[in-house]
Amino acid sequence: MNTQTFSILRERTAVASVGKPTGARTGDTAPRAAKPVSRTKRFQAGFGIERTAKRVFQTFTSSASSTPAPGQAPKGLNQANTSVVTSPPAGQQVARPGLHGQPGVGTAEPLGANFTAAGNINFAVFAGSAEAVSLCFFTKEDLEASTTTCEIPLDPVKNKTGSVWHVEVPDVEDSLLYGYRVKGPFNPHQGQRHDPEAVVLDPYACTVVSRPEYGVPAVGKDGVGQECWPQMASALPSPVDDFDWEGDRRLQHAEEDLIVYEMHVRGFTADATSGAAEPGTYKAMMERLPYLAEMGFTALELMPIHEFNELEYYSLNPATGEFRFNFWGYSTVGFNSPMLRYAAVKDQDNGRAAVRELKELVKQAHLNGMEVILDVVYNHTAEGNELGPVISFRGLGNQVYYVVAPEGQFYNYSGCGNTFNCNHPVVRKFILDSLRYWVTEFHIDGFRFDLASIMTRASSNWDYQNMFGESSVHFEEGWDGAVVTGTPLGDPPLIDMISSDPVLKGTRLIAEAWDAGGLYQVGTFPHHGRWAEWNGKFRDTARNFLKGTDSTVGAFAEALCGSPELYSNGRRPYHSVNFVTAHDGFTMMDNVSYNEKANHANGEDNRDGEEHNLSWNCGTPEEEGDNALPATVNLRQRQFRNHFVALLVAQGTPMILMGDEYGHSKKGNNNTYCHDNELNYFKWDQLEEDEFGYARLVRNLINLRLSHSMLRMTEFPTEQSLTWHGEKLYSPNWEEDSRLVAYTLNPPFGNPDPPLYIAFNSGFEVRNLELPKIEGRRWVRVLDTSMPAPFDFSNDEIPAELLYASELQMDNLLAHHAYPMMPQSSIVLKAIEE
Repeated sequence: MNTQTFSILRERTAVASVGKPTGARTGDTAPRAAKPVSRTKRFQAGFGIERTAKRVFQTFTSSASSTPAPGQAPKGLNQANTSVVTSPPAGQQVARPGLHGQPGVGTAEPLGANFTAAGNINFAVFAGSAEAVSLCFFTKEDLEASTTTCEIPLDPVKNKTGSVWHVEVPDVEDSLLYGYRVKGPFNPHQGQRHDPEAVVLDPYACTVVSRPEYGVPAVGKDGVGQECWPQMASALPSPVDDFDWEGDRRLQHAEEDLIVYEMHVRGFTADATSGAAEPGTYKAMMERLPYLAEMGFTALELMPIHEFNELEYYSLNPATGEFRFNFWGYSTVGFNSPMLRYAAVKDQDNGRAAVRELKELVKQAHLNGMEVILDVVYNHTAEGNELGPVISFRGLGNQVYYVVAPEGQFYNYSGCGNTFNCNHPVVRKFILDSLRYWVTEFHIDGFRFDLASIMTRASSNWDYQNMFGESSVHFEEGWDGAVVTGTPLGDPPLIDMISSDPVLKGTRLIAEAWDAGGLYQVGTFPHHGRWAEWNGKFRDTARNFLKGTDSTVGAFAEALCGSPELYSNGRRPYHSVNFVTAHDGFTMMDNVSYNEKANHANGEDNRDGEEHNLSWNCGTPEEEGDNALPATVNLRQRQFRNHFVALLVAQGTPMILMGDEYGHSKKGNNNTYCHDNELNYFKWDQLEEDEFGYARLVRNLINLRLSHSMLRMTEFPTEQSLTWHGEKLYSPNWEEDSRLVAYTLNPPFGNPDPPLYIAFNSGFEVRNLELPKIEGRRWVRVLDTSMPAPFDFSNDEIPAELLYASELQMDNLLAHHAYPMMPQSSIVLKAIEE
């Protein structure tokens, strides 16, 4: 980075946010063409940078009157989460027969709870500003009562190295759970938020135990009321690793062969139609893996399965009479713990049984030929803003783990109340260790990083000397090299560490390359030649062109080529993760059935969710959803198919949303974050019925893609491999009112795959296409979305006599190198040997 660049960075300033609700978010919808989405659930912030760039760090103005004096913890700070009423320990380290032996000094590495060579357990935790730390143990019964069973105070001289507190404990009863009590300054205006009444989680904890039942609050203290944030604690490391991987290894499919299925573990089998004995669990998902393999998916992208609190938004929904849930899970409590309430075994063996159940799911996915990619949320935590609970990081070192301003305000680039301080040395080591853990312990194949642009921002008090020691960089006069907090970095340390880590070599890295603070990096994310990106521009372009929007023909053609304008900067087509829909936003069916969102069921008077959807209901404004005439329904079916054709013939890596393959509808709700019901449940009966042949079409399109190399290029198309056409050969129309994109894919010499002719007509007129003549070959139809199922895709699944009758007339036209293309349709033809 040169002096000029430093000068530019110095001039940039962070921007402020006031009053974002704790944990609220709008989800993961990609900004529309460089317009970032705010994640606020309770307030609509829209997509414009001019609207989101004013709301990035939390202030204390709303609670200033109740702010305690410096050094004084507020009363009731943890009344709704981790309060423990036992008195602090007297300061003696003693053995407690039946619980643990005589504590020893311990070591500062590795962090977390780990067995030593002697068979003892070494506990080590970073708490740089702590004045005193105690290791706390719980029995299961005491945890439920929010009372510690015993505590070991750590000596600040012998049990501390640098900023790490540590202790080695022999003979620890295996059934115990643990956490830490941390005493230190409470001064919010300096970013210090220690709370000695709280017992906080170890960031490296491999399980987080709290409530065993999904969606069921714990019994309140002394048996009174209900508790959504009960005391949490972590299991000890297991003395026996009894999981048998049976030789399993990460699959590492070829990059170009990846077909991603974005799915929700609970939602996949929670519906009664799944027939699962234990619905909504890892175990139930295993039972349905053969279906996903038969569809042809080669990678499963699991929405968050790190431990989170599904009761975070628990309140009565006035619109439905049901309770609101944090269904999606983008609010992490424990980054190294699986979501225990997704396990059929729940919290058995202090959560270690759930660890084994998840490992079995990964192993079975691999046996079915599918990689497992985790959607990870290292950009913020469930501790929210200054009003949020003290669960872990906040009680250990708020100034270190979160991006805070000099006066203690929380920067809110996540839209969820806080921002993880990703490029701080302690935090980036933690993130790297966490990723390594999932790869080594769970054989995870890759990661999709939620709001990954936050990981490129400068940490609090970021400067070269503090990060790297003495620097030889020459700064302009009067400047010491400091970079304004939150500034996007050209070469972020965390991204560099992840990209070059030897343990993570070969692991898939996918960035959601934007954040809620206005940073949009699609095509410009610091990639090191490795990172793929969710390509939100592909979604916007496909939706716009296929509904007939002016001036989109050229952009659509680029998108079909793998977006070289974005990814020819040292990357390949497969680094573009193409999608039309994702968990946040309209489903594929709702995208062609609604002009406007219909989020009334969320109980927020339809104020939440994205307004700018680029959707089309295929009819009049009055024909929203089910209020459609038969002609409109027919057009919707064609448009539904057209979007899938575009997605699966485009160069790049296609991603399909769970349920889209059969036409799942959320009734126009584009923000179903709070619904644990059929809006988010996979409908197995609808899939099995497959009334309109959607699932059949998707399965056959996937098979076509995997069987034809020209649909999975490893280099961007050239004039030799791709030829553009219009109605006439070699005469494409790139004018702003053009509605036709047509091209041939020409396999190179020696490639046995047949040439393909692909065309999209988003206009309202029939197009009489002229087809190229290829010596020794003749054109046959593969698919035509204007035809009803099952004739939309021609193969041997259709009885021969029916297929013959449907193609007799068309074969005559093809023999004359012509094809009449219906309005709002797409076609794929192949040239087979005569």
